[in-house]
Amino acid sequence: MRLFAGIEGKARLAGLFLLGGMAARGVGEAMIRAALVVPGSGRETARNIKDFPWAYRAAEATDLAMACAMLGATVLLYALFAPGGRHVARMAALLSVIGIATLGAGSLLSIAPLILLDGAPHPGIGMAQTYSLVELTLLLRDQVQHVARIFLGLYLLLIGLLAFRSRRFPRALGAALMFGGSVQAVARLMALIAPDLADATVIQADIVAVLAEAVFALWLIFSARRPFPAPSAADS
Repeated sequence: MRLFAGIEGKARLAGLFLLGGMAARGVGEAMIRAALVVPGSGRETARNIKDFPWAYRAAEATDLAMACAMLGATVLLYALFAPGGRHVARMAALLSVIGIATLGAGSLLSIAPLILLDGAPHPGIGMAQTYSLVELTLLLRDQVQHVARIFLGLYLLLIGLLAFRSRRFPRALGAALMFGGSVQAVARLMALIAPDLADATVIQADIVAVLAEAVFALWLIFSARRPFPAPSAADS
């Protein structure tokens, strides 16, 4: 397809992958899990999962879709930025892959409640203990998510640096990506070190990062119609 041919086509496709990944995350986290998971109550969460197992499994499917979209965007953005800064592009891609793999580990933890509730109570594990285990596995998943988002925030920071140094992108866009990525990484790190102080900050930092990434994705999709200048020594 000529629409996705050449450098401009790769940029357009990368933007679509980025938007697709953000949409999948929004559906899985902000819509499905937010409705099913009751913070601090394993009993209520378990009841919701038992009543709507299909919805909980749908959230797992959105995690898989998000991971695939993020991997696709990582490969395409590496191809886009490598000619102008190969070492930084490689480091960015590595951080992204580590972050995506860590998200995958968190997704495995989120499957645990389905296994625990299937056929509960189990021998030697009463319902009260099952509810506690459901809550603990989801809390552990949240901690893994913090680690993953640190890597992905650093990835966004490096992508912003590459965009800022390149003549292909507006410098304001690169600066926004660097700011959003650094804020997300710092907020997620603080959530691990001092969770009581960082709970509200994490949401705000994620919003900043998502907005910067969304603007970047839209620029890739719609502004890629303009020819990209060839890489020069200034880009490296």
